[in-house]
Amino acid sequence: MPNLFRHLIIPRTYETLKQVQGDKLVITTQSRGEREDDEEHRMKFVSDGGCFVCGEKNPHGLKIKFQVDRQKQTIHTTFTVEPIYQGWDGVVHGGIVCTLLDEAMANLVYELGLNAIAASLEVRFKKPAPTLQPLRIDGEITEVHKKLVKAKASVAREDGAVLATATASFVRQGLEGTYSD
Repeated sequence: MPNLFRHLIIPRTYETLKQVQGDKLVITTQSRGEREDDEEHRMKFVSDGGCFVCGEKNPHGLKIKFQVDRQKQTIHTTFTVEPIYQGWDGVVHGGIVCTLLDEAMANLVYELGLNAIAASLEVRFKKPAPTLQPLRIDGEITEVHKKLVKAKASVAREDGAVLATATASFVRQGLEGTYSD
């Protein structure tokens, strides 16, 4: 049987045991305690300015600056997309729209110190986003739980017409800001 499950992401407090029984793959988990000393399994949430969307040191990046309201747990910016990032003539590429929505939510999670990494992203395109016109990007935290953060974001024209919306779930990674598999 081919190993279709070579890499499973699991909380660091569990260990995965994989066994082949006949034609079935059986996966079980067992508690194994913390692995604070295992650097191989940790990723720190730091920014060196290289982010494609907000990084000032990325020569190919968008260099977007966001405004965060910590009390309301919201974020916003206005940004004009150049034609280099278009799909169809005069229309922002859908992947760039997704990137703007994702960044609004992820940046807000980061700025609020919630130490979480994206687990899911769902995008709804409503109308084509035009290039060379200011677009308003807004995001907000909708739920905060012990292990999960939920957020939503939108991209709109200056006149308020909503062009795309997104929701995302982020998995919290502990107070020390690390991620482990």
